[in-house]
Amino acid sequence: MPASRPELSLVPLPRKVSPRPGRFVLDQDTRVRALPGAEGAADLLRTLLGPTTGLPLPPSAEGRVVLALDPQLGGLGDEGYGLTVGPQAMLLRAARPDGLLRGVQTIRQLLPAEALSGGAHGISWELPCVEISDVPRHPWRGAMLDVARHFQPVSYLRRYVDLMALHKLNVLHLHLTDDQGWRMPVDAYPRLTSVGGHRAQSLSDGVAHAGAYTRDELRGLVRHAAERGVSVVPEIEMPGHVRAALAAYPHLGNHPGRQLDVWTRWGVCDTVLGVHEEVFDFCRAVLEEVMDVFPSPYVHIGGDECPTDEWESSPAARERAAAEGLAGPGELHGWFMGRMGSFLVEHGRRPTGWAESGTELPPEFTVMTWRDPSHARTAARRGHQVVTAHHRATYLDYAQSTDPGEPSSQPGPLVPLHAVHANEPVPEDWAPEEAARVLGTQAQLWTEYVTTPDRIEYLTYPRLCALADRAWSGGRADWSGFVERLRHHTTRLDALGVPYRPLTPRSLATASAGTAHPPR
Repeated sequence: MPASRPELSLVPLPRKVSPRPGRFVLDQDTRVRALPGAEGAADLLRTLLGPTTGLPLPPSAEGRVVLALDPQLGGLGDEGYGLTVGPQAMLLRAARPDGLLRGVQTIRQLLPAEALSGGAHGISWELPCVEISDVPRHPWRGAMLDVARHFQPVSYLRRYVDLMALHKLNVLHLHLTDDQGWRMPVDAYPRLTSVGGHRAQSLSDGVAHAGAYTRDELRGLVRHAAERGVSVVPEIEMPGHVRAALAAYPHLGNHPGRQLDVWTRWGVCDTVLGVHEEVFDFCRAVLEEVMDVFPSPYVHIGGDECPTDEWESSPAARERAAAEGLAGPGELHGWFMGRMGSFLVEHGRRPTGWAESGTELPPEFTVMTWRDPSHARTAARRGHQVVTAHHRATYLDYAQSTDPGEPSSQPGPLVPLHAVHANEPVPEDWAPEEAARVLGTQAQLWTEYVTTPDRIEYLTYPRLCALADRAWSGGRADWSGFVERLRHHTTRLDALGVPYRPLTPRSLATASAGTAHPPR
């Protein structure tokens, strides 16, 4: 179908596409009829198409573009939609508002690519007549962006969300804190950003780096994302990856009198939070402010790569472990995460964390497994909700090829386009009850070696297109079909000014490369 109808080369692939003869034309006389509950999707359609096409698409009870919310369409779930484009009218239906938002993105892809960018003259805004019935395979289809290592302005985060939404991704996981920077404002602890938001230099380029968001900026980002059907999941690292916090407030560490700098190196820092009660007061206060800004039901609190050396050598930590009936300081990690997880549960949230083995987090946690695919099944068998994030298939900060012109990247295995598209969050041999616990998957972009939006997008696209395709469409990987659709889809990326890695024989190669097992 894409070869004969390239405008139907949609990414991700809808569940069912039935071409029909004819074309539907949007023009200055086109009106939009939004039935009750569909007003948000109609507003999004105008917001996205008005500036680029010059069409006002005003509301009208007689509109030929009809958006309808129908809760009786139970088979479409929360995000499915039905789209019928005929020569005289277009009807978009869904059972839930998010389904209408997904359908709006399909309408954008059906239009000429110039409808994404604007500035074109003499373009006829036509859509091919088609009937589409579409339901996603997984409810969690995400992308994680690390703004702790290299801060990005909120204006770029809005663009990042826009690109995600075009590909029907629905979770922006925002990595806000780490050893190298703290970007989340916390009124009760202002030094977290005034001190923790600055580092003297970066290992990759020797340049000083700083940045932090305001609460208003983050709330605005949450609204912008919600209007596009994207949830923003905040991540505040604990009890490791906290060097920036300890630079601001040394008394929260295991050596209260020690003055630390915000870390200027990459890798895993051995400084971790202490386990005295003042630390938990701090963590609760931070998470209360996080929950005030981010309405997401999921709150990520890190949890991995937490060296226990400081606890092992700390009399206070050893005493705390003994007082809590733990076998030793090594068990303080699970105890710590359990306390903070319970706090989030008490506030109606779902604690989320990185799982290094699938067995170390308390049962109430939603876990992201990244070290080995088998860990996802281990976690599912323990009863966890699981988001798969295997580094060999979802870490976009790793190089895409060995071409000498490739930008500097995280040392480790190659993650070529094919590896991303071949990744299956739920292998066929899993038991139904195990598969049911997998929410979905997401890509990760850690930014030790990624400083600018252009670099972010070069590393992200088209690999994120591949992840979106599999996360939404599911089923067996049709690599050749995806490549055929992607070749047309790159015209859309071009229209949006995305500096993606070009499709070349090397980038489309299917042979795997690299065997290293790098740290997160």
